[in-house]
Amino acid sequence: MIQPSEVLGDRGLDWIRGGDEAEIVLSSRIRVARNLQGFAFPGRSGPEERADVVEMIQAAAERIESLDGGSFWGIEELDFLDREILVERHLISRDLLAARPGASSAALVLARETSCGVMVNEEDHIRLQALVGGLGLDAAWRQADRMDEELGALLPLAFHHQFGFLTACPTNVGTGLRASVLIHIPGLVLTKEVSKVLEGISQVGLTYRGLYGEGSEVVGNFFQISNQTTLGKTEEDLIDHLGRVTGKVIEYERSARSVLLAEAPSVLEDKVWRAYGILRTARSLALEEMMNLLSGVRLGVSLKLLKSPRVETLNDILVRGQSAHLERAAGAKLTEHEADVCRATYVRDKLARDERDAGHAPADGTSDTTAVDGPPSGG
Repeated sequence: MIQPSEVLGDRGLDWIRGGDEAEIVLSSRIRVARNLQGFAFPGRSGPEERADVVEMIQAAAERIESLDGGSFWGIEELDFLDREILVERHLISRDLLAARPGASSAALVLARETSCGVMVNEEDHIRLQALVGGLGLDAAWRQADRMDEELGALLPLAFHHQFGFLTACPTNVGTGLRASVLIHIPGLVLTKEVSKVLEGISQVGLTYRGLYGEGSEVVGNFFQISNQTTLGKTEEDLIDHLGRVTGKVIEYERSARSVLLAEAPSVLEDKVWRAYGILRTARSLALEEMMNLLSGVRLGVSLKLLKSPRVETLNDILVRGQSAHLERAAGAKLTEHEADVCRATYVRDKLARDERDAGHAPADGTSDTTAVDGPPSGG
């Protein structure tokens, strides 16, 4: 049974614990687009039709094992901060938040213990999603495929015998599958080889975007790599291709890091320790600055130039150091300056806790007194 409208809490954050190749690959995601027969695509349907779609999909989701014990949220029922938190956790897209007249026009179903879920009435009626830590495309596909089979047995999905699954965007027709990895490649950026690698990716049917996907900018040397088309290949072919190309990118990144260590060790160490020193002592941090500094620290951890923090800690900061998470923890609307101060306090205390857990003295000689399970409260 799916539970309605419960508090978000830490839902959908299991991926931050990492996985295979976690020092380079933050996460792997599978999205599958599906639509219902007899209904117009969400962008061309009216409020009543969209509400009917939500009702049908919710009823089906309540009957499938892969979402048993999960939660259901009507997007209009969530306050602004909860919506933004879901975006910051990569659990929904900004397209799902697009203004739609009428109640119950869009929704999210989220599994109880994993980052699996269903976006309802985004660009398509159904957007299945499975998100896992590290390089885990096969594991994410197994989760998404299970949801797809279970829902497909209960819902009349729009399918053409020649073209495959029908979708609102022609580039998704066929399998309807979009596989992606969020990868951290500062070595290629610093050695100025990244353009060549990204050009090669584009030539083999893949594309790249920023941290939040389509339309977002690249910050902190995080790139999202995904398949470009879905027609004419099986889901397994698309996932295997992305996995093999990602493996090559990881090899190139490791090679670039080795070059940096061999040819400019002092410059690299200074960059890493400077980034850690700022994060550990700063009293104000803008979001983009934090992201870029985290990139330097993650690089240092991977190269064993730093004994701490753990990759899981860096992933946690990456999520909880964002604006909506800070405001939720503070329990108040924050100005830009207040958010920057709260962010710096949270990062300092989180890193100090990690140092103590690893048996190291705090780098700035202080002891933290603020709880670090979430950002500090207060404006």
